[in-house]
Amino acid sequence: MAEAAGGFLEQLKSCIVWSWTYLWTVWFFIVLFLVYILRVPLKLSDNLSTVSMFLNTLTPKFYVALTGTSSLISGLILIFEWWYFRKYGTSFIEQVSVSHLRPLLGGVDNNSSNNSNSSNGDSDSNRQSVSECKVWRNPLNLFRGAEYNRYTWVTGREPLTYYDMNLSAQDHQTFFTCDSDHLRPADAIMQKAWRERNPQARISAAHEALEINEIRSRVEVPLIASSTIWEIKLLPKCATAYILLAEEEATTIAEAEKLFKQALKAGDGCYRRSQQLQHHGSQYEAQHRRDTNVLVYIKRRLAMCARRLGRTREAVKMMRDLMKEFPLLSMFNIHENLLEALLELQAYADVQAVLAKYDDISLPKSATICYTAALLKARAVSDKFSPEAASRRGLSTAEMNAVEAIHRAVEFNPHVPKYLLEMKSLILPPEHILKRGDSEAIAYAFFHLAHWKRVEGALNLLHCTWEGTFRMIPYPLEKGHLFYPYPICTETADRELLPSFHEVSVYPKKELPFFILFTAGLCSFTAMLALLTHQFPELMGVFAKAFLSTLFAPLNFVMEKVESILPSSLWHQLTRI
Repeated sequence: MAEAAGGFLEQLKSCIVWSWTYLWTVWFFIVLFLVYILRVPLKLSDNLSTVSMFLNTLTPKFYVALTGTSSLISGLILIFEWWYFRKYGTSFIEQVSVSHLRPLLGGVDNNSSNNSNSSNGDSDSNRQSVSECKVWRNPLNLFRGAEYNRYTWVTGREPLTYYDMNLSAQDHQTFFTCDSDHLRPADAIMQKAWRERNPQARISAAHEALEINEIRSRVEVPLIASSTIWEIKLLPKCATAYILLAEEEATTIAEAEKLFKQALKAGDGCYRRSQQLQHHGSQYEAQHRRDTNVLVYIKRRLAMCARRLGRTREAVKMMRDLMKEFPLLSMFNIHENLLEALLELQAYADVQAVLAKYDDISLPKSATICYTAALLKARAVSDKFSPEAASRRGLSTAEMNAVEAIHRAVEFNPHVPKYLLEMKSLILPPEHILKRGDSEAIAYAFFHLAHWKRVEGALNLLHCTWEGTFRMIPYPLEKGHLFYPYPICTETADRELLPSFHEVSVYPKKELPFFILFTAGLCSFTAMLALLTHQFPELMGVFAKAFLSTLFAPLNFVMEKVESILPSSLWHQLTRI
């Protein structure tokens, strides 16, 4: 019985909601019609005349007080709305309306539909505790000595911030040091060198570590009982010292490559020795992990040197070999270097094969992944794409796929199109990037702008379609559509990563809510009315009467037409009900 009553109440509520949602206009006119019919029994005309007499007896001071009070109240509401918006990023009145009034009016929350519409499995990211401000090592970071320092020499500007370089120092200490470094003099020196803030002090420490390796140690070996012979043995070279010199002291890419080749010889020997001893204890295992990181870093930088020097095919081979040899070290994101090199070779089939492997549900996305996928799909239709023709005949299937891929990429990182379309000037990319942030957009566009220009019509297609992404994302913009909500802390992190002379892109730019603008206009309007009424009471009275007469003129016209159309007897009977 209770279930039947509950079901009846639910049906009744749904009927009321449906009628209020779709028939509120009819209800409104019915109410107006009944009020007009019952104006005689309700003595509306007498009441209106009484009210009009009361208003006529009021002095201008009353209107000044009324408008002044309205201005004060709306001003207080404006201040509260502005404070709430600055603190929580939304309008209080709008939030209350959406949360409490919308369900009563039959509204449906978009969150469930948005999550169900997530494509490519990106909805799984909503259930994960995503670290919003996680900073990543830039896979395509430049060389300090050969590139960043040269920029400083020419412009006098520092392209790297202290925060960015401090993150790099932490990375070097994590990847290039271990607990057993104090047992080897050269590694102990390099352990201190990575913590040095002064570049010259780091370079001097690296040279000192290499000089220690030049010292010959004598090992006494008794070959004959009556005499001893001293065997001369060289200590192993310090690979990390060569890495530091290649990164910071070398002034050209060619010099850096020579130093990295020397580092490779030393690093490969250390890696082989530690590989044999890695199972002898936790200390040897940590040392082997450190030697593995050093070897992977050297080989990757050698591949990047080859790419910089124009030996792209050689760089591609080195990257492929490195990914086969160390398939589990995905933290270095070597596939992004490989994608950029393959695009330079215009090997689009190989690019698609790499994307098929790394544009996966379980792997984190990046601007390189999303925009490269969009470029490949745009390449199929961009040479013949025309916005005028597309508006007349509609988009074909291939064009729709390209547009959807661009929308997906733009939603992931909305800062990239302005750099690709050269609406905003590029700077040197930082050594660390924030995914979906301005720093990642700069790092991507710095290396991939040439690839977009090489594909005929690709930038034109991007220019015609990228802004449509913002119309597809549900309101508010932070909700997202295909990806997890856009992190709100990217602006703060980007300002730490990017130099001060660069204007950081901000998305989404939080526009002022409607109710803040409305209360601001109401406050200003009522304050102006109060001032004018106080200064010109008679003139404002004339204006008020003229405004009211103009406002009620259409209603009076409709009432006259209704009275002329309806029979007088029927109208008389209705008024007597």
